[in-house]
Amino acid sequence: MQIAICDDEKEVREMLAQRVQRLCPQAIVSVYASGEELLMSLPYVQPDILLLDIQMAGTGGMETARAFRRQNKRAILIFVTALEEYVFQAFDVGAFHYLIKPFDNKKFVEVLLRAVEELEGRKKEERQDSRREMPNIMVTTGGKHIAIHPEDIVYAEVFDRKVIIHTLDSDIEYYGKMKELAKQVGEDFYRPHRAYLVNFGFITKYDATTIYLEKGQAMMAKQNYPDFVKSYLKYNQMKGNQQV
Repeated sequence: MQIAICDDEKEVREMLAQRVQRLCPQAIVSVYASGEELLMSLPYVQPDILLLDIQMAGTGGMETARAFRRQNKRAILIFVTALEEYVFQAFDVGAFHYLIKPFDNKKFVEVLLRAVEELEGRKKEERQDSRREMPNIMVTTGGKHIAIHPEDIVYAEVFDRKVIIHTLDSDIEYYGKMKELAKQVGEDFYRPHRAYLVNFGFITKYDATTIYLEKGQAMMAKQNYPDFVKSYLKYNQMKGNQQV
C-alpha cells in the first residue's frame, strides 16, 4: 500500500507522515511539498491513498486533484485543509473525505482507517472479478498437482532449474519454464529480468534496478526499464478506467 502526502507546510507534512506511519507501518509513505512535485512523480509512483492540501503556492490543491485524477482514477483522495469553502468542489474529483484543520488525532485515525478499509475492499473485489475471468494454473510439485490462481501470484523467480511461485501466503517450487508461466498468467504480469516475473497489482515502488512488491522484491534488467515503465503506466491506466 502506498500513501502520499502533499502539503506545502513542512511541519504539516512531517506530522501527517508520522501519524500515517504509526497507523500503517507496512505502507510506503511519500511526501511532496507542492502539487507540481506530486504530479511529476506520476506514473513512477501511484498512490493508493492521497492526503492533499488545497491552499498551496503554485498549483493549488483543486487543480492538482483534477490533474492527478486524469492519471489515477483509483486512488482514495482525502483533502486536508483549513479552507471550508471548497468542500462541495471536492465531490467533483471524487474525494473520500474532507478534513478541516486543525483536527484532532482521533478524527484523523478514524478517517485514515476507513480509507484503508475501503481500499482493501476494492482490491478484494478486483481480485474476485479477475478470478472469474482467468483459469487456474496447474503445477506439479512433490508428486501433487496444485491449482494456483494467477491473481494470487505476487511474483515468480527461477532458481536452480526450478520456478518458485510466491503468493502472499506460500512459496511453491516446481520444475518448469518461466516462459511458459508468463504465457499462462497474461498481461497483468511483466518479466523485468529473465529470472523474474512480477504481478503489476502487487508493486509498491520501483527504480531502475529493483521492483519492490507487497512480498519480496525482483531484479530489473537495465535494458528492460524503459519498457517496464511504459507497461506499468498502461496497466494503471487500464485499471483506473475501470473505476468511477
